[in-house]
Amino acid sequence: MNWNMWIRQIHRWLSIIFTTVVAAIFISLGVGVEPAYWVYLMPLIPLPLLMLSGLYLFALPYATRWRSGRRVGEEA
Repeated sequence: MNWNMWIRQIHRWLSIIFTTVVAAIFISLGVGVEPAYWVYLMPLIPLPLLMLSGLYLFALPYATRWRSGRRVGEEA
């Protein structure tokens, strides 16, 4: 696999982890259990990696077009 596929795979798994942690917090609040303070901070752990990988994946098509010499608004 190349770098793009690795980053895409990592981004997917990080988003699954992030969504699961946030859902678990909401479910515990819905049941009436007040989680500890550190539980609220757990979604912040994968967030910087999600941001970096998401920005990379967002910029990837623009960088590819820029390297090939085409403008962003041009049709293929």
